[in-house]
Amino acid sequence: MRPASMDIREQFGRSLRALRTAHALTQEELAFRAGMNVTYLSDLERGRWNPSLAMIVDLARALDVHPSILVAD
Repeated sequence: MRPASMDIREQFGRSLRALRTAHALTQEELAFRAGMNVTYLSDLERGRWNPSLAMIVDLARALDVHPSILVAD
C-alpha cells in the first residue's frame, strides 16, 4: 500500500526501478531493450513523467513480466 502523499508517478518509478534491479539490468540495458532513451527511463524511475500504456507494455516486455506487474502497487 502506498503512502497517501506518494504520487502515482513516484510509485510507478519505484516499482520500475525495483524490477530493473531485480533483473540485474542497468538503465542503459533496459532502455535499449524497451526501445527508449535512457534519459526518459531515468525520468520515469524518478517519477517525473507519466508513461503511456504502450510504454508500460514495452517496459514489461523488456523485463519479461506481465504489464500488470508494473502497476500492481
